[in-house]
Amino acid sequence: MATPADKVNKEYTFRKYKDGDDTVTDWSKEIFAQDTSHKCPTYVNQTPPCQGSCPSGEDIRGWLNIVRGIEKPTEDDMSWQEYAFRRATDANPFPSVMGRVCPAPCQDGCNRNQVDDFVGINAIEQHIGDTALENGLKFESGPDTGKKVAIIGGGPCGMAAAYQLRRKGHACTIFDDHEDLGGMMMYGIPGYRTPRDVLHGEMNRIIDMGVETRLKTRVGEDVTLKELEKDFDAVLFAIGAQSGRGLPIDNFEEASNCLSGVAFLAAFNEGRLKGVAGKVVVIGGGDTSIDVASVARRIGKITDIHENDRPEHIILGQTAHDVAGVANREGAEVALLSRHPVAGMTAAQHEIDDATREGVEIIDSINPVAVIMGEDGRAKALRVIKLKWEGGKNTEIEGSEYDIEADLIVAAIGQTGNLKGMEEFGNERGLIDADKNFQVPDKPGFFVAGDIVQPHLLTTVIGQASVAVESIDHYFNNENMGKRPKVDVHHFDLLNKLRETDHAPTHFDKDGDDKTRPIDRGLHGTAEADYAIHNYEDRSAHQIIASDKLFLGHFENELRHVRTEDVPSSEEVLGHFEERMNALSEEDIIDEAKRCMSCGMCFECDNCVIYCPQDAVFKVKKDDSTTGRYVDTDYMKCIGCHICADVCPTGYIQMGLGE
Repeated sequence: MATPADKVNKEYTFRKYKDGDDTVTDWSKEIFAQDTSHKCPTYVNQTPPCQGSCPSGEDIRGWLNIVRGIEKPTEDDMSWQEYAFRRATDANPFPSVMGRVCPAPCQDGCNRNQVDDFVGINAIEQHIGDTALENGLKFESGPDTGKKVAIIGGGPCGMAAAYQLRRKGHACTIFDDHEDLGGMMMYGIPGYRTPRDVLHGEMNRIIDMGVETRLKTRVGEDVTLKELEKDFDAVLFAIGAQSGRGLPIDNFEEASNCLSGVAFLAAFNEGRLKGVAGKVVVIGGGDTSIDVASVARRIGKITDIHENDRPEHIILGQTAHDVAGVANREGAEVALLSRHPVAGMTAAQHEIDDATREGVEIIDSINPVAVIMGEDGRAKALRVIKLKWEGGKNTEIEGSEYDIEADLIVAAIGQTGNLKGMEEFGNERGLIDADKNFQVPDKPGFFVAGDIVQPHLLTTVIGQASVAVESIDHYFNNENMGKRPKVDVHHFDLLNKLRETDHAPTHFDKDGDDKTRPIDRGLHGTAEADYAIHNYEDRSAHQIIASDKLFLGHFENELRHVRTEDVPSSEEVLGHFEERMNALSEEDIIDEAKRCMSCGMCFECDNCVIYCPQDAVFKVKKDDSTTGRYVDTDYMKCIGCHICADVCPTGYIQMGLGE
């Protein structure tokens, strides 16, 4: 009898053959015989999809291999935690923060999804960052170059740029109009998602590199762009997009209690907003709208509120709540409205689930039509119309309009920049244009990165900061910017790894002794020559390795080690500001890292050595071995059967010589 569909074991998803692949083949034609093939194994480094999906371009595979113990520190007194931290922060100086709040596109791209479930990259990154903070690890600055850069904005982009500039030895000064650094990390994300001791710890580590700061200083008012241009060798705009967009509907701008999500979160994170007054209606669907709704549930509703204590007055900075006034809070009624169905909302699914558990009502497939005004000039309701989604498009359902009562309406539908005093650099969208190297077009010496170019993820602006700093460095050295790599990430460099482990190739004298024949000097191949990296090709800047290039049958089903979260229920949420995310143990972190398939790079499984019928593939001697140089090939024995490539789990071995 057939097994019912719901009883079928769905854990194993690897398939050796695809639909329609039903032709019986002759193995003698599939595997080359004797020495008739000109092909031999080539060791090819490619970018894994986790890294290719990471907007900041972290060498994720690299630091996962360090955590699991494959790549070891070269310094005897360095722990694997520090070595992993150094590798991870080559691209991103905020591992603790990002391990908590990044929506992790790297995990969506993980090839392990084709076997069972993605690797918990965020959880491991949090452990790396937290351990570094606990051990007081610091960053080092490069030798002073004498160049100075003005960074306008102290958010994640500006801070990341300062970090990369100091590593190159360039001096920098951050100008920010807030009382504290951090930008949207500080004023946009609630503290229960980014604990302030963690955030300050990672920011202070950058400041300690010798970064000068000028807080509560607005460029364009307190200091002019002309002054910066005169006093600095380059200027980087990293001002973010901290002005929220309003709803383009009747009466939104006129009603005093219709505000942006950015302003709402800033007032909360600054400690001014401690309660709302009635029903809160949030319009959005992204992570910002979830944060607004969750914060509103936590701070609760103030009963018998004085007119001056209404939320809009607090948010607009006209006054502030005191502790006594909010002592008797009640649970607030909060509704989150989305034009998309829940499945199509841009917020992370676990954030949507958490908000629902916390008591946020989510109303999807709905579109705001107009704000209904009261006689006092405040909004009393939001008129909406239902939407019908078909084929990825939506249409309004005629006659489905209705009103949702509201005391506060918060729009979290997008952001723009505040370019007051810098209008000459703005475009029609209130942002700043950038070329592919993050230069301001036709403005030599001016660079721009982050949300002011196009609002996106924290990890995106951190990656852009790194590229912008490379461009600034080229500008200082009068170098051509050139083309960015097709796969623009922080690549593993085998040559640098060989140098780090004292295995660098020897100097190559192309002239040599006139009496020496070219063949004696190894010019006809590099199999035994020590002046070149034997049989290795780096395609990481051009290719991302797909799952169909791996031997997925090598990997067994292993459950992911999942972090637990302390998500309050709707009854517990009022006043709940403790961190939600619980870190994994060191043992679980190591075991989770071992689930990484090391796509595109050898992870020392020995398959190629074990299955080679000619013993042509062999382990490199221990004293000469290093990451990416674990096995080698004896060309005198290799017959080109390609078994080594077939059984290589990571796709690192390809049959390529002679093609």
